[in-house]
Amino acid sequence: MSDVSESRGILASSAVMASGTVVSRMSGYLRNLLLAAAIGNELHADLFNIGNTIPNMLYILLAGGVVNAVLVPQLVRAQKNDPDGGAAYTNRIITLALLFLGTVTVLLVIAAPLVMRLYLNSSYDDPGLAAQRDSAIAFARLCLPQVFFYGMFVLLGQVLNARGRFGPMMWAPIANNVIAILVLVGYLVWFGPLPSGDQCAGFTTSQELVLGLGSTLGIVVQTLVLLPYLKAAGVRFRARYDFRHSGLGHTLRLGVWTVLFVIVNQVAYTVVVRLASGGTARGACGVGHASQDSTGYTVYAAAFLFVMVPHAIITVSLATAILPRLSAKASDGDLQGLAATLAGTVRTALALVVPFAFLLPLVAYDAAKVLFGYGATATTFDHYVPSMILFGPGVVFFTVHYLMLRGFYALEQNRTVFFVQCAIAATNVVVAVVLVSRATPAQTSPALVLAYLSSYVLGATASYLILRARLGGLQTPQLMRFLVRLFIAATVSTGVAWVVGLILPGAGNDVTHLWAGIRLVALGGVDVVVFLLLARAMRLREVTTLMDTVIQRLPGARHS
Repeated sequence: MSDVSESRGILASSAVMASGTVVSRMSGYLRNLLLAAAIGNELHADLFNIGNTIPNMLYILLAGGVVNAVLVPQLVRAQKNDPDGGAAYTNRIITLALLFLGTVTVLLVIAAPLVMRLYLNSSYDDPGLAAQRDSAIAFARLCLPQVFFYGMFVLLGQVLNARGRFGPMMWAPIANNVIAILVLVGYLVWFGPLPSGDQCAGFTTSQELVLGLGSTLGIVVQTLVLLPYLKAAGVRFRARYDFRHSGLGHTLRLGVWTVLFVIVNQVAYTVVVRLASGGTARGACGVGHASQDSTGYTVYAAAFLFVMVPHAIITVSLATAILPRLSAKASDGDLQGLAATLAGTVRTALALVVPFAFLLPLVAYDAAKVLFGYGATATTFDHYVPSMILFGPGVVFFTVHYLMLRGFYALEQNRTVFFVQCAIAATNVVVAVVLVSRATPAQTSPALVLAYLSSYVLGATASYLILRARLGGLQTPQLMRFLVRLFIAATVSTGVAWVVGLILPGAGNDVTHLWAGIRLVALGGVDVVVFLLLARAMRLREVTTLMDTVIQRLPGARHS
């Protein structure tokens, strides 16, 4: 199979996932817009968002690495090599997950106050923040059952992926977002948006129940959506407890390094959350000094979510589509083929991520105004802007590292991944602690973003160089030539968009929502058109192949 044919095949497999991700992200942004309008982006918001984020963090800590990185290659091998097509292996995995996740979830709900002590900054020990601390613990209790459903959703989704059914896992989160949107609309109708002077208030019991239970209900429905697709894919679950001599030992031995990997990663992220929660507590509530503007976890997470759109739409879809291919080539000993597939995927992902990072400084303010300039964040939407801009280059380096990991996982070199992640986590923690200790409350989130960028500059460089040595090459000369042309095209297209931005009205802090939207569409549109024209002229095949695939899937397009 030629490189072009394989690229088209990977893109075709990714298209269904990407389309589902686009709709999911759009509905997710509507959810986040409503959430910001309801509870703002300072301390009040951090109380809910930290409590609601912890279940996903703990799921990743306890089981996510094994499910995502280890089980997919093993499911593919079992399906390919076992006489029953991997049915028994799949049933054992699901049974083990039900037992483990169910037990852990019950224990976490009971231990919610202790769990929150790990994630809340010591500023919350101030007696003046007792009500806020109690609200955070209440949200944790209501949201921690999500650990079980996150785990089952990802596991069942990966079972479908191993059978070539990529769409359901990407579309199911839309059901979660729809429920969240309905809950938030009801919250706004019932309680109204948070007044600007109440950013430090705790939540009432009714507010905690609506937000906490509504969030958990969405994750439950998201998981249940997968069940009909599993049945259609021929998966018939029957509990099996014969775990000995079943191949799970090999899986769990591989999982040791992956578990260590996610532990290191989540320890670093716990430090980030603790540091971020201190920014809003110190600033918005005037703990120890006068109240002032502040940024914290909510701003950091929302900016990250916005900037990760290209990664979520393209990179994750590509990585999900190529992992079975990489695993098959590694199993066949075709290291050259594995390297070619991975290198081509890296170039395709960068073809979207790099121009996006270039454009961010021009559109971040207008995007923040359009997305968040309502309700409780009508006067604080600009808090997102510095973090959004700084996350741009961070996501570029993260994309390279993310795809390199898929190569290591296919080769079952999870120990190497662990040591690279140790370096990333250590860099993130050290730089974050140093920068935040010198930052004002308003600078807390940007300081954390700089720490993120520093860590993935190191991580992407290390993982690329190590994997290139293991594979005997990663088409580096071709990548360098591609990057030079890509940077030229992105620089010129961004420059043209900048000139257009100078001409358009509304280039100031008093821009209206209408003009912010017009500027966002105009600048983005100009940048994309100029970039695509340059890509054609400069023969950036990764860009043109991607666009041709998209065009062929549009309604009314002819398919050969």
